[in-house]
Amino acid sequence: MQLSNYLFFTTSCEQALTFYAQCGLGKISDVARFGVDGMPVPNESMRGKIMHARFEGPGVLFFASDNDDAEPMRGSAHILQMNDKQLTKQLFDKLADNGVVTTPLATQVWGDYYGKLTDQFGVQWMFNCSA
Repeated sequence: MQLSNYLFFTTSCEQALTFYAQCGLGKISDVARFGVDGMPVPNESMRGKIMHARFEGPGVLFFASDNDDAEPMRGSAHILQMNDKQLTKQLFDKLADNGVVTTPLATQVWGDYYGKLTDQFGVQWMFNCSA
């Protein structure tokens, strides 16, 4: 068994996954689009949008799609457990671009380097770098 997140965007899935790839998280490894290769189209505004995508990189695996009726993302976050403080800061800063930092990266009372942000697509990310 493996637990993976599934992110639902309204119409910005492709832009979000491209941004995550540019940040260095990984790459889109599989994609199916509404209206392509026999995939159904719920309505014309969704034609060509992502019906299902797989995104993966070293230690990263999640899935995503566009859903014109998707609810805003809340109540869940990706947490990246890291062991390199410099890499943690670099990735945090990239994902924070045009987003909102809710907890700046800093050494916390439990001794780890930790921070939290909501990216420009509404996805929450937590970073924890072991001491």
